[in-house]
Amino acid sequence: MNPSIAEHYREILVGLGENPEREGLRDTPTRAAKAMQYLCCGYAMSLKEVINGALFESQSDEMVIVRDIELYSMCEHHMLPFIGKAHVAYIPTGRVLGLSKIARVVDMFARRLQIQENLTKQIADAIQHSTDAAGVAVVIEAKHMCMMMRGVEKQNSVMTTSVMLGAFRESSATRLEFLQLIGRIG
Repeated sequence: MNPSIAEHYREILVGLGENPEREGLRDTPTRAAKAMQYLCCGYAMSLKEVINGALFESQSDEMVIVRDIELYSMCEHHMLPFIGKAHVAYIPTGRVLGLSKIARVVDMFARRLQIQENLTKQIADAIQHSTDAAGVAVVIEAKHMCMMMRGVEKQNSVMTTSVMLGAFRESSATRLEFLQLIGRIG
């Protein structure tokens, strides 16, 4: 745990008018620092480490989809969480990616200070780079605490972002199949 982060949390408590020495807050700066480091652990990860050689030869050239990958990230503007799910698809060209690695790629980028638009693109680009797929599609749906807890306080708003690369961008039929399979089009 980085002690300077804990000291900054202590200063925040003082700035808010709190007494960081009172019983309930004595260990809060350290706990908050540990929590923030965990929530932002994606900075310490690399795509190569996350993939860890889990690319396997395959003759499959049909769409591979992993739906409903839960994600937890932090809004870089307010440092409040956004929570949702990612749907990731790719069309292999001789190699497939280990199933858990797709979720790990989502986590690597989600566990950084983010905006959802960039997160969606980073995931798509990473899957494309790792697999050399014929196409990659990523859709993320998330609720943002910065919009729910403050500001306009809209509790039921969901932000949806998408990135379509290769065959998913070029072929409306491929894109439509993906959207139907993840339940976004009837």
